[in-house]
Amino acid sequence: MCGIVGLFLKDKSLEPQLGELLSDMLIVMTDRGPDSAGIAIYGSAANGRAKVTVQSANPDVDFAGLADALKAEGIDASIVIKSTHAVLDIPADKADAVRSVLSAIRPDVRVMGSGESVEIYKETGLPKDVVARFDVRSMGGTHGIGHTRMATESAVTTLGAHPFSTGADQCLVHNGSLSNHNNLRRELVREGMTFETQNDSEVAAAYLTAEMAKGKDLGQALEGALDDLDGFFTFVVGTKSGFGVVRDPIACKPAVMAETDQYVAFGSEYRALVNLPGIENARVWEPEPATVYFWDHEKAA
Repeated sequence: MCGIVGLFLKDKSLEPQLGELLSDMLIVMTDRGPDSAGIAIYGSAANGRAKVTVQSANPDVDFAGLADALKAEGIDASIVIKSTHAVLDIPADKADAVRSVLSAIRPDVRVMGSGESVEIYKETGLPKDVVARFDVRSMGGTHGIGHTRMATESAVTTLGAHPFSTGADQCLVHNGSLSNHNNLRRELVREGMTFETQNDSEVAAAYLTAEMAKGKDLGQALEGALDDLDGFFTFVVGTKSGFGVVRDPIACKPAVMAETDQYVAFGSEYRALVNLPGIENARVWEPEPATVYFWDHEKAA
């Protein structure tokens, strides 16, 4: 049992409140998963720049002098430190190279996610503590997703927390359990995907990354997941401009959605949505089994 939330803003006037709104939604879901929590915020993108969110169990050592160490390797970076995480601002054309450089100069640093707009913060502990630790409430953005975990099949670790990100500006949160993840993992490794954990949810994220690399949009990739993934799942997924939801054909994991002129919201339970502005006038529904729901800022523009 886990709790997942998501919020896709249509109304730009709400963007400064995204972190506040999403934090409250996640904290309400605490009793669905007290082991670890995480949140992904999609904010403004700077032309020609990329963000890389990194994590360290020993940040005082690993983040000290990191910008200078990267510059010595040919990567001009600025760094903003938030507790055990830091966001590196680097040239977009260095986004792939920075991973191998970090592995060489700071082997204990782990990449949580990267892209033009996404920042990902996740740690063990209660949602209220994770939200406070990374000052999520102060963050603005266009959309975001969050997860609070009750571990059932793997250890309680930072890397095992959600969201999982396996592609640029793409991440996934999951409630459920996949039965064919080991076979699928082997197939994806043959296609060139790499994995940080043994978590089945990371396999789902990598599957979507691989499908979108073939030219599919998020909605099309989620349609494919219904054929290729076995087990019980509710996924909420973010991309740079998109937000998608899908449930497996049995749909035994709880889910509710709400839509107004200002936003689209998802929660494992309705109580995660009750404090959203204008919720009393929202269209509220339970997402259908084996049905993809997909919104995209670029397609709406």
